[in-house]
Amino acid sequence: MNLTESKVFLVNSGSLKDVRIFSRDVFEKINLNNELKEELVLAIAEAAQNIVKHAYAGVEDTNDKMQIKISVNNEKLEIGFFDKGKPVEENNIQHRNIDDVKPGGLGTFFIKQIMDEVVFKKDQKKWVNHLVLTKNLSNN
Repeated sequence: MNLTESKVFLVNSGSLKDVRIFSRDVFEKINLNNELKEELVLAIAEAAQNIVKHAYAGVEDTNDKMQIKISVNNEKLEIGFFDKGKPVEENNIQHRNIDDVKPGGLGTFFIKQIMDEVVFKKDQKKWVNHLVLTKNLSNN
């Protein structure tokens, strides 16, 4: 199956519900089991929340937008995130200790557990940050 869908969202926490709805709608078109579908929605929601929380840290109101692009091509799922926030410094990205029981700080942990590959690309002229999450669907 080949499919590509893309949507632009305002960069704010109020958009996160719409991000989850968009993701679920796209995954309904792909014949995925419900558990995998919910894991992928979680990974997308966590990545989008990280954009709002970290790429735009200290920014009160912005009209900036983030784009999410979901593509399936020959059993390979690619989810692209594009934003114009503060540039990502990969060396600074780390989740807190999993044994430290408290809310928050585990988004990147969950994303890396769910996805097969997490890559920050520097090739977009229009965008500052370009995150690509990849999942091989033939293994599921």
